[in-house]
Amino acid sequence: MRIILSRKGFDSSSGGCPSPILPDGRLLSLPIPDKGSKIRYRDLQLDGVNAGRLVHQLSRAKVKGGQGAHLDPDLQAKHLQRLPGWRPVLGQTGSAQGHLRKQGVMAGDLFLFFGLFREAEIDQRRWRFVLGSQARHIIWGWLQIDRVLKVDNLKGSDYAWLNYHPHRQGAADSANTLYLARDYLSLPGMESVAGSGSFERFDARLQLTHAASEQASLWQLPRWFYPHQRSPLSYHTKPERWQLNASHCLLKAVARGQEFVLLADDYPESIAWVGELLAHR
Repeated sequence: MRIILSRKGFDSSSGGCPSPILPDGRLLSLPIPDKGSKIRYRDLQLDGVNAGRLVHQLSRAKVKGGQGAHLDPDLQAKHLQRLPGWRPVLGQTGSAQGHLRKQGVMAGDLFLFFGLFREAEIDQRRWRFVLGSQARHIIWGWLQIDRVLKVDNLKGSDYAWLNYHPHRQGAADSANTLYLARDYLSLPGMESVAGSGSFERFDARLQLTHAASEQASLWQLPRWFYPHQRSPLSYHTKPERWQLNASHCLLKAVARGQEFVLLADDYPESIAWVGELLAHR
């Protein structure tokens, strides 16, 4: 089994700002802009908050409510009106999909989605980031793969509920791939947990960024993450990226890249770690 730390949502290059942590602790991952998407930010309701207003105000109008939104991964039915048969889904293509293919990602593997977040507040009906707050990498969702679909192999009538999805728009692309979620996890002791979803509120256990660091890419992880003689988290093979201290493992995460793959069989503690995260969903 593989665990994939998958970077998704707004950041400085895609959207121009972090996603918000609301005053009550809710994590709202903002989908990145996509000119080709049929979905508009103003049509999205993220946990009761209109995404059009949110992106317009937090990005200082760099992103507007009428722009297309790349709603991917799409994990919550309540975000849009759905056709019968809808289920949570992730799309991937390009070099990121090439990396997943080379790593052998398949049915049964687990995505943990993380993104850049910062505390936000509302003042006189306008959203803004809290002065002095730091942007941090935080895990915000999960999806265990049930089925892998190649988009170019789908006919128009196949999975008709998927026609809205950004990865079913545009020209033919042999790398274009969709990952459908399982109904329930197939991990030991977690069989009653939904196969995909979003963490409702911030919890310190979801934070990857070292609490004392001003750099979001400096991560504080459990000690068992340290590679020793095992295959490291993909894209992080250089020994100088890793460091052990008395209680944790420190990692200088790569600045770019979307999909970081960990071989769970080499890190048996990883399954219990996933269980601890999902216990606070």
